[in-house]
Amino acid sequence: MAERGVDVSALPQEVREQLAELDLELSEGDITQKGYEKKRAKVLAPYLTQTQNLAPPPAYDAQSPGPSSASAPEPGPSNSSSSSSRHRRTRRPHRSSGTRDERYRSDIHTEAVQAALAKHKEEKMALPMPTKRRSAYVQSPIDNCTPPDSSSSSDDEAVSSESAGPQQSPDTWINSSLHGSSTSSSASSTLSHGESRPTQAPQPQSQQVPPPPAPAHPPHSHSQPSALAEAFAQTRIVRRIGRDPVGVGPPDMPSHAQARGSRVDLPSNAVVRGMSRGQSRSSMMETADVRRVGRGVPVSSRVSTKIQQLLNTLKRPKRPPLSEFFMDDQEEIVEVPQADPNTPKPEGRQIIPVKGEPLGVVSNWPPALQAALARWGATQGKSPALTALDITGKPLYTLTYGKLWSRSVKLAYTLLNKLGTKNEQIIKPGDRVALVYPNSDPGMFWVAFYGCLLAEVIPVPIEVPLSRKDAGSSQVGFLLGSCGVGLALTSEICLKGLPKTPTGEILQFKGWPRLKWVVTDSKYLTKPSKDWQPHIPTANTDTAYIEYKASKEGTVMGVAVSKVAMLTHCQALTQACNYCEGETLVNVLDFKKDMGLWHGVLTSIMNRIHTISVPYAVMKACPQSWVQRVHIHKARVALAKCRDLHWAMMAHREQRDTSLASLRMLIVADGANPWSVSSCDAFLNVFQAHGLKSEVICPCATSPEAMTVAIRRPGVAGAPLPARAVLSMTGLSHGVIRVNTEDKNSALTVQDVGHVMPGALMCIVKPDGPPMLCKTDEIGEIVVNSRAGGTMYYGLSGVTKNTFEVIPVNASGTPIGEIPFVRSGLLGFVGPGSLIFVVGKNEGLLMVSGRRHNADDLVATALAVEPVKTVYRGRIAVFSVTVFYDERIVIVAEQRPDASEEDSFQWMSRVLQAIDSIHQVGLYCLALVPANTLPKTPLGGIHISDTKQLFLEGALHPCNILMCPHTCVTNMPKPRQKQPVGVGPASIMVGNLVAGKRIAQAAGRDLGLIEDQDLVRKLCMWPTMMHHFLTEALQWRAQTDPDHTLYVLLNAKGVAVCTATCVQLHKRAEKIAAALMERSGINIGENVVLLYPPDDLPRKRPPTIYKPPNAEMIAYMDFSVSTTGMLTGVKIWVNSPHNATEYYTIYGEENLQADHFNTKLSFGDPQTLWARTGYLGFVKRTELTDSSGDRHDALFVVGSLDETLELRGLRYHPIDIETSVSRAHRSIGESAVFTWTNLLVVVAELCGSEQDALDLVPLVTNVVLEEHHLIVGVVVIVDPGVIPINSRGEKQRMHLRDSFLADQLDPIYVAYNM
Repeated sequence: MAERGVDVSALPQEVREQLAELDLELSEGDITQKGYEKKRAKVLAPYLTQTQNLAPPPAYDAQSPGPSSASAPEPGPSNSSSSSSRHRRTRRPHRSSGTRDERYRSDIHTEAVQAALAKHKEEKMALPMPTKRRSAYVQSPIDNCTPPDSSSSSDDEAVSSESAGPQQSPDTWINSSLHGSSTSSSASSTLSHGESRPTQAPQPQSQQVPPPPAPAHPPHSHSQPSALAEAFAQTRIVRRIGRDPVGVGPPDMPSHAQARGSRVDLPSNAVVRGMSRGQSRSSMMETADVRRVGRGVPVSSRVSTKIQQLLNTLKRPKRPPLSEFFMDDQEEIVEVPQADPNTPKPEGRQIIPVKGEPLGVVSNWPPALQAALARWGATQGKSPALTALDITGKPLYTLTYGKLWSRSVKLAYTLLNKLGTKNEQIIKPGDRVALVYPNSDPGMFWVAFYGCLLAEVIPVPIEVPLSRKDAGSSQVGFLLGSCGVGLALTSEICLKGLPKTPTGEILQFKGWPRLKWVVTDSKYLTKPSKDWQPHIPTANTDTAYIEYKASKEGTVMGVAVSKVAMLTHCQALTQACNYCEGETLVNVLDFKKDMGLWHGVLTSIMNRIHTISVPYAVMKACPQSWVQRVHIHKARVALAKCRDLHWAMMAHREQRDTSLASLRMLIVADGANPWSVSSCDAFLNVFQAHGLKSEVICPCATSPEAMTVAIRRPGVAGAPLPARAVLSMTGLSHGVIRVNTEDKNSALTVQDVGHVMPGALMCIVKPDGPPMLCKTDEIGEIVVNSRAGGTMYYGLSGVTKNTFEVIPVNASGTPIGEIPFVRSGLLGFVGPGSLIFVVGKNEGLLMVSGRRHNADDLVATALAVEPVKTVYRGRIAVFSVTVFYDERIVIVAEQRPDASEEDSFQWMSRVLQAIDSIHQVGLYCLALVPANTLPKTPLGGIHISDTKQLFLEGALHPCNILMCPHTCVTNMPKPRQKQPVGVGPASIMVGNLVAGKRIAQAAGRDLGLIEDQDLVRKLCMWPTMMHHFLTEALQWRAQTDPDHTLYVLLNAKGVAVCTATCVQLHKRAEKIAAALMERSGINIGENVVLLYPPDDLPRKRPPTIYKPPNAEMIAYMDFSVSTTGMLTGVKIWVNSPHNATEYYTIYGEENLQADHFNTKLSFGDPQTLWARTGYLGFVKRTELTDSSGDRHDALFVVGSLDETLELRGLRYHPIDIETSVSRAHRSIGESAVFTWTNLLVVVAELCGSEQDALDLVPLVTNVVLEEHHLIVGVVVIVDPGVIPINSRGEKQRMHLRDSFLADQLDPIYVAYNM
């Protein structure tokens, strides 16, 4: 490295700061390793020269390693107090964190995760990496592949203002990334990293085909036979390899050089499984340099090695152990969980409801919020109400209380009197109106909100729609529809930016009702007459406004807030926060909802507070702007989130002269998140030198339904520090509070969110089932009774009752009172001193096997696994999907464009280990998607419900995926045990008598004399004798009924193109007989193969017609090909019942004859000889009656016995599983399944784009698990036409299996489910 021989600590402060900045850029992924080294060498060049001139470096320094791409360098030292040099490169306003989301940063937790991972290093799992076709994941160079950042980043994460180049849609970028390598050969694509393929001489363009695959040798493949090879050695293969002539495929299979009929159109030089045209499977196997066992099947291929790795992985004991249980009933088919006696249980007493302090009585408190605005507008007209900032963080305009009042009155008058005609008003008091304003224009929103209140119209603030494909757009439409919204207010600038149709009309957004748009800029408003004044009634229970809320499932509902609740909430916040008239408040939150609305728009007006609104766009460009506003305006209160604290810390070196000494209250809006502790501590640690006092940090807990639940009151100097608790995550997963004393790795530190709001009553109830009061050491949902809360979900009376009308009950089920409580959706407990602690939210709760896990906790653990080279900007989504009677955890993360395949797979493997160690829960699926492609919320965060929906629909398009069903699915049915043999007829008979059952046997109608004379004439030459042979019957039919049509041939359109009458068939048969006698020289009794009809036949008839001497002679032979690869010929009796007699020429398998054709029952009639049909079925007695009056026994055939797969002691028909697989996704064409060493392998043909390939893996695994209760071991995605199908449309599954194990399929993707 450039610093060899240089003492970095002796360098000037300016240089050290530049080095520290470079280290930070590298760790965050803002610079490549090569660029880092180049810039670092340039900075150190002058000092390196001086040092080398003084003394040469020691010899060992030449070997000292520097920072590499494998591990991020530690940030160099920096001094935040010194000034920057004027020659120093200008810093960007903000730099995103490429390593992790700082909301979840906790040094203690990071150390715990690393300690847990260290335990796994000694017993490192040899996990088989998935196999990809190169074109499915090769990305273009980083400069061409960096995705466009449509929203710049998340509302809950660090962001970057670095330009992403020309704007492209995520779909465009995905396609360019997936198909970035057009020169990669599909045949070489199945090699893993580090494997190579032998070179091949170039061929002409028209003859180029992928070279034959050369399976890689695993270590010691020739010296140590694998268990896989030993298992394969026992497999019987009938067709001997190497005997087939070149160009001839397996029996009854189409040639590899042609396409499979009409199912898929391939070019003339199309290749299946990487074989060149004319090359047979046998020649491919003979030329492959692999070890063969058994009868010549290669097993030492790369596929076999990975399957062996998978088997070795699955041999590890599961946790928890699987108990043996199985029931046939659908409701009880899963394992019954056995209660663990060591499971922690609540032991405290029943909780007592907690009361907040009484709501104070204020003599001059206005009767309504509008009255407060009217008072300040009249008496303090020039007092500033709102200051908005521009994109650079500088004041854009200031809205005074006088202007706010006058413009609101104008809007109210316009809404009530100037829309529509005089005889018909469009808007009437009580109607709902949508407010559509961008976050960068708080002034217009304030005017619209208060204008609606003055007009007694109910405002419904929503986000600005950007396109029809906005995440959650249809759910917003559901909100507008349920609220009956027909009019939308917006600004002129916003209206111009809305997407429009070619005719200039506003686009009809998906799921939205038709809206009329009204612009509320001042120039479009009408000044009311002097005698018109808005009606301001005393606050009552009528709805004042509706605030939107998204549920866990993604449904957007409107929480109705009454006028009295709005007023009472402002009074409670004023009392709890000790707001004073004339204070200055800096608001960094969204002013349309939640804390940003309650404090920054409503309570601020009540107390004549000057609000400085810092929009999200300003925070992206100038992250330290809110700190500067606090310093400049000497603000007393600030509203922020943990993300804002982190951004300010990132840019604190530019704020050396700022002071936060004026702050008396820093309200942390997401302080209820347990992971906010670290952000608060870090922010305090950095800005304490700037005057920030520890007692001003005030976290709070809120919800749209209960509004403000609790808030930490602003402290005074010398007051006790806030309370904290170090809790056991294991205890929390069981819903109990336990102080962590044993496993330090599995601990969660939580901070209090203060006391209950004034005038409120709060208690903790069980989150599931009846609202029973919890015990003091039990985690439950916080429910609140207060006048300052939501009243209902507007228009949704059904779900309203379960949330807003909750009556808690005690242990005996008796209600504790008659007053209703509101569910807050927050999970927590009451600590010492009646302090409230929140450990999570219902919407982030994952209930897996009876244990609760918090999505934020899992995100924190995943981010602690050093994602610097894998995860893009810490963007991770965690949710659960219901599969096989339980919730399964899914983690989806955005992958950095420059992340390598090995790094990504290594990170996913370590995340599995970390979550297993810390949380004792297994992951079902871990997926990585291209950077900046997950659906986003309006402020750039990940839209969890839409991400989950894309995952379930198979539209997520991951670039890497890892399924782990064997680890987390622990409720599988117990394997069936085979019944003991040797049960005699006596025991069977007794058992049937006792059970009241009968033998599953059905008899057909007897073959008696034919009484129908017409039928006799058709079958007989004379009434006294029937034909013995079909040839005689055909000859007689040709004479007596020559023109009767026997066969009709239809084309693809269903039109008859050819017919065969009795005489035509007879003449044709005579010509073929003559040809056989004259030309072939065959003798009577020899076998003739019928492949196709002869074209050149003699015109004369044969001299004689052969007549068999007896009916026992062979008439013809039939054959069947099963998926086991066995081809057998069957002889048929002519004048007898329909049983065949024997297999034709089977050597060494004579016992098959007796077992299949002359078997006897061990019960009932033991003397009758039976022939096995090879089908599985059952007999069911129906309500129908036969000719004798008895009830009819119906025979149901399930499928062929040879086709079945035996797994877990149960038989499965492949067609059943394949039918389920084909329904799983629209891009799945054909599919086939087979087993290999007790693993189920599913091969699916991809009919869509290759970017859909990895979407199929979880869907295939899900559907097989749900419908067949089987875990898929390997999922193989291939091109159309790869699955071999014979001329009769039957899948040749065993040939497919042989090709897969020999590494000849050239799959698009192979996933090994762990």
